[in-house]
Parts: sequence; C-alpha cells; structure tokens
Amino acid sequence: MMAVLLLILVLAALALRQNIIVILLGSAAYVHLVWGDGKLEYLAEDIWISLDNALLLAIPMFLLAGNLMTRGSIAQRLIDLAISVTKPIPGGLAVATILSCAVFAAISGSSPVTLLAVGTILYPALLEHGYPKRFALGALTSGGTLGIIIPPSIPLILYGIVTENSIADLFVAGVVPGIMIAVVLAGYSFWINRDIPSEPFSMSEFTRALIRGGWSALLPVILLGGIYSGYFSPTEAAAVALVYALLVEIVIHRELKLIDFYYTAVDTAKLLGMLFPIVAVALSLKTILTIEEVPDQLALWITSLTDNKFAFLLAVNILLLIVGCLFDVISAILILAPILLVPAVAYGVDPIHFGIIMVINLEIGFLTPPLGLNIIVAMTAFKESFYEICLAVLPFIALIFGVLMIVTFVPETATFFVR
Repeated sequence: MMAVLLLILVLAALALRQNIIVILLGSAAYVHLVWGDGKLEYLAEDIWISLDNALLLAIPMFLLAGNLMTRGSIAQRLIDLAISVTKPIPGGLAVATILSCAVFAAISGSSPVTLLAVGTILYPALLEHGYPKRFALGALTSGGTLGIIIPPSIPLILYGIVTENSIADLFVAGVVPGIMIAVVLAGYSFWINRDIPSEPFSMSEFTRALIRGGWSALLPVILLGGIYSGYFSPTEAAAVALVYALLVEIVIHRELKLIDFYYTAVDTAKLLGMLFPIVAVALSLKTILTIEEVPDQLALWITSLTDNKFAFLLAVNILLLIVGCLFDVISAILILAPILLVPAVAYGVDPIHFGIIMVINLEIGFLTPPLGLNIIVAMTAFKESFYEICLAVLPFIALIFGVLMIVTFVPETATFFVR
C-alpha cells in the first residue's frame, strides 16, 4: 500500500507542476524513511554511484553534435533535398515538410529544435504557395515531435539508462514506429493538400540538392548502421556523431568556425548543468526503489486488480497521456519508467516495447495543453495564439494516437528488428 501511496504522491506533485528536483528528492527521502533505515546521507553515496556510468557520456556528445548541426546550414540543405524529391507530388511541399522534420529530427534528437529549424524556413514558404495556415501550423508543430522517437533520441537513452535496458536495442526499436508516424503524417499532408498542383521534377535541381545535403542525410544511416551491426556502441556512436558534425560543418560545409564550436559547447554545458543533477537524483531514486523492492510491491498490487495485459496497457496509455499534458518527457521518464516497468514485465510486456510505448505517449504530450512544449514554442516562432495552434494540431494528434495504438497492441512493430 505504501508503494501505491508513493505513486499517488508523485502524480499529484506532477499535476501541481512542482520542480522535478523537489519531486525526486522528496520521493527518495520518502523511500528511505518508509522502507530504509532513515539515513538520508546514503542519498549522496547513491548519487555518486549512479553517475559512475559510461552510458551517460552519450547524452552530452549527442546534444553537442545536435547543437552544432543546428547552428550550421544542415536544416536548409535537408529541406532543399526533400523539396526536390517531392516536387512532382500534388501538395509536395506539405510532404517535404514532414520529411524534413523526420530527417532533421534524426540528426538533432530534439523536438523544439526541429520545430524551430524547419519551421522558420518552411512556414513562410507554405503560406506563400497557398497552403492553409492552420495546416502549416499543425504540420510543423507536430512534425517536430519526431525528434524524440526517431534515434538518436535523448529520451530513449535516458529510458535505457534508468531501466538498465540496451540503448542500441531501443534505438533500433524506435526506427519502425518513427517511420510509421512520419509516413502517416506525410500521407495525411498529401491527402489534405492534393488539390495544390505539382511541379515538374528537375534532375539538375535534385542532383544539386543531393550534393549539398547528402553529407547531412548520411549521419542517421552511419549511426544506426554502426550500432545495429555491432561496429560501435551507443556511446561510441555519440562520439562518431560529434566528430562527424564537426567535420561536416567546419571542413566540408564551412558554415561554422572554431569560435562557433566554443559558443555551442558553452550552451550545451549550460543545458547539461540543468539536466545532469536531475538524472543523478533520478538514478539514485531508482537504486533505492530497487533495493527496497518498491516496484515489485506496486506490481503485485496492480496485477491483483486484473490479469488482463491489454487492460493494463490501456490504463498505462491513459496515465502517460495525462502525464504528458502536465510534465516534460525527460522528467516523466526518469520518475515513472522504473516504477511502471516492473508491473509491465509482470504482464509479459517486453521492456524495449514498453519504452517505445512510453516515449510515443509522451511525444503526444508535446502537442497537448496546458503544457505542450511544441505548442508554446510554435506560439513564439509563428506569432499565433495558443488556441489556434491547439486547433491546428488536433488531426495530427489523432494520427499519432492511431499509430500509438498499433504499436501498443502489435509489439512486433517495435521489436521485430531488435536482436
């Protein structure tokens, strides 16, 4: 019963929008006092042990690589390549919008960064070519969310670390659901804009765009190919991504200078200064919960309510959709993943599959009020009202939710290619 009370207290704190560090420290203190011996000084020791993890090195390197490529010209080059391919399709610019978001998301790993990088270029272009404003807002705001499911994904890395599952397997598992979401959004974009005339395909334009953007588009192929083939680990992949980003932006594209690398590193360090204390306390809390068998107690209570796996998955989806409306994806994963995974495994859910379910649910949270991060970013970027953007993303939320249901109840969509 005390484990259930802990979950209720955490959810209440999330709903009240308490600071994530406060929630984590409070939860750790609660576990020590209720199940442990009450010596809170052990918390500092747990934090130190939790940070002694080589996998954590992947986070700063992926973030730095993504920030480097955001400062450069990669977004414009990828958009030009996508437009050159989709020009012969009616409503081709709409399809190019989703494709650009998908490819840039796979490079940057960030939803808001994808929205800003692609949106600032394509939003005026969509309006200029006669696409409805509401569609343009919805497509760009929703397309940006692909950044947290298509690998390399920081939320998937954190899920792997906090639940002790293979990050390489999570990356591979995220590919098919990410492509499914991109294809569904692109299909809808084509259908809703099918009356907008196409343009003739230009081989010279495509060749020029491929030469300019080919180096950028190769990065996801190199990373996933290397990880899945076993040639390098996710942490080594992060180092490869960083070196590749430096090579492309400074040597090949020559869009950035070494001083830009310095400023990018400083900005990344500031972000990590906010992120890593949260990760440290969350991993410490996970250690305490595991030692005191709190997730096992929660699993026994949940499984006593129903023996139906599908009912459990449906309830978890509802819970995560609500959490996604109220809190950011990183905080939700760090707090809830260690607690919810144990009952999920008790129902026979694959931990890799459960991680993908969790991330897609929280991806939808980027688009749902009151705290949808992409909605807030879009308000600033496109100078539109909160209400207008909420209306614009509604059909896209429905489409992503449809993919979520398929992934939830057809586990092979996430685990088919996992070793």
